[in-house]
Amino acid sequence: MIPHVDRPGILFALVGGAGLALPLVQFKANRIVAGEGLGMPAALPWGWFAVAAIAALLLAGLFRMGAALRLAMAVAGLALVVAALGAAAQALTPPDDTLARVAPSAGFWLLGLAMALMGADALTRLRPSLPLRWLLLGAAVMAVAGVLGSGMLDGISVMREYAARQDMFLREASTHLLLAFGSLTAALLAGLPIGIAIHQRPGLRRPVLSGLNVLQTIPSLALFGIMIPIFGWIAATWPAAANAGVSGIGIFPALVALFLYSLLPVVANTLTGLSGVDPAAVEAARGLGMTRPQLMTRVLVPLALPVLLAAIRIVLVQNIGLAVIAGLIGGGGFGTFVFQGLNQTAMDLVLLGALPTIALALVAGIAMDLAVEASRKGAA
Repeated sequence: MIPHVDRPGILFALVGGAGLALPLVQFKANRIVAGEGLGMPAALPWGWFAVAAIAALLLAGLFRMGAALRLAMAVAGLALVVAALGAAAQALTPPDDTLARVAPSAGFWLLGLAMALMGADALTRLRPSLPLRWLLLGAAVMAVAGVLGSGMLDGISVMREYAARQDMFLREASTHLLLAFGSLTAALLAGLPIGIAIHQRPGLRRPVLSGLNVLQTIPSLALFGIMIPIFGWIAATWPAAANAGVSGIGIFPALVALFLYSLLPVVANTLTGLSGVDPAAVEAARGLGMTRPQLMTRVLVPLALPVLLAAIRIVLVQNIGLAVIAGLIGGGGFGTFVFQGLNQTAMDLVLLGALPTIALALVAGIAMDLAVEASRKGAA
């Protein structure tokens, strides 16, 4: 019996095949100069074995199979690609050479993408339960932490940049989290009451939402730049404000800019969620004699919770990304490494800021998606 070809498997094989054809790593004499691309056979003593093993996984993925088996193949393939990257860095870096750099190249990223797509396709077909998805997310985070903590990738250029800036990295990571979650908290404290107010007073909806839409249309870089002269003037005019932490550069203007960007999603989703509550539930609550505050806290807000959580997801993922721009105005965060790397033409330093930002946004987005689904099941 001839096995049936799986259409998504064709895509995975094409992406992975391109990854095998392209260099796995780039070897550079130092962190700035252009490097030499090396494929698996040239970068590893067992490179041809790795190529054959990955090619076999990609070819097997062309045909229909059980979702669990496909997921296991994707995990095995991804583990092999990561192991090959770490081994290549160790094999290519001369002993006691602190200048040479081995960076992941296009082949690594494409192979990782192919295996990730294969795993995502398998998870979609498996349709795991909500608790199992939480477990899988936790396992994935722990696996990444385990790989980084094992020292397997210590020879990779971005990890060498981390080793040279470990204290600074931890400090900027905490600043990035403060910017993302601090602005989200401020937006919730201000946006939820505004959303409730315009729900109860329909005449306020158009002017409030129009004003917030204007804020949202300002380019992010421009909005961050506008904060500099405004708060610089305030700090210079009122010493008490400066003593309280108000300044034209630093964390404060970055927090304000992120807060302003966060208001529209919070206010709009609050209004949408409250307006979408079944009128029969509202009438039943009123028939029970509930006061307006009781109706809001016991009926409207709990039933609108999935939409409110969706707003939190939008704002959190958005602010994790936008917080990178804070590095341009002295606000800190992972953007500090991104812009330092761009100024020095050191892409490894750019990756030191970009990769944690992407990972943080991805984990936050998935976690909030699961929280939204849990709230919907609870509301149902």
